[in-house]
Amino acid sequence: MTQPSHRTPSPFIAGLMCRCPRCGEGPVFRGYLKVASRCESCDLDLEFADSGDGPAVFIIFIVGFIIMALALMVDNLFHPPVMVHLMLWLPATVILCLAMLPPFKGVMIALQYQHDARETRPD
Repeated sequence: MTQPSHRTPSPFIAGLMCRCPRCGEGPVFRGYLKVASRCESCDLDLEFADSGDGPAVFIIFIVGFIIMALALMVDNLFHPPVMVHLMLWLPATVILCLAMLPPFKGVMIALQYQHDARETRPD
């Protein structure tokens, strides 16, 4: 049995690093969330990439759980006024969501590539 000459990186590692799902080297985004048309390293056509709302849904659940747990702990320990809660948790929510969106979108794109998932189109 021959070994493949090119090993595909883990979709989770490539996605979290926002790298190409085939070579793991070239950036998958050109900008904050705009998917590049081609990989700079291996010339993979990234036009197939359409993660939709999947990453946002995962982030809503994860960030919501983290912020609610922290808010409840802070409230039980320190009993701050509502305004302090707003000043703490609104910016924290926005920052966490914005920080997590590109890596999660990268993972979804890498999983699409690994499983050859494409949008269904009528012929």
